[in-house]
Amino acid sequence: MQQPTLLVMLGAAWLAIAPAHAQVQVAPVVHDAPSSKAAYNLARDTAAATYKSARAGCDAITGNPKDVCIAEAKAARVRAEEEANAYYQNTLKAFTQSRMRIADANFDRDKTRCNALTGNDKDVCISQAKATLISVQADARADSKTIEARADARADKETAAYKVAREKCDAFAGAVKDNCVSTAKTQFGK
Repeated sequence: MQQPTLLVMLGAAWLAIAPAHAQVQVAPVVHDAPSSKAAYNLARDTAAATYKSARAGCDAITGNPKDVCIAEAKAARVRAEEEANAYYQNTLKAFTQSRMRIADANFDRDKTRCNALTGNDKDVCISQAKATLISVQADARADSKTIEARADARADKETAAYKVAREKCDAFAGAVKDNCVSTAKTQFGK
């Protein structure tokens, strides 16, 4: 019963810590109706249109700046689509996978930026991009495990409290006991 609230909290936390390095701006994902297929499709279509527009803007540029422009447009599209998908599915697994895919897209963008450099500067840039990727992925996995552990702990606490309430009902008999058990089941969603 608490899972949707938990996922909404995860979504808010996720958005706060997911890096948004892209210079390309995308339309915000509609979070009011995370399970709305129409909102999901609108967010996907908006991301595609924004990408197409940004990609067209990159055609006026040449060389590595053009490659960076394209990579930024792709990263922004992936971010918008993954956020929409995560809110649409509204599961811990979807939020975690979304963070992983966004990290991969940002890594590709950062590698493209590094291509403008040479020698040791390029090596350092690529190493930094890889370190950032590993860090974001590790955080996503750790956050997922933490949320699962808290949900399990909450379920264990509720089960223990339900057992106590049921045990208290044993002091009664007949209709009073039945009423007590029914109240306990309703209170704990059993």
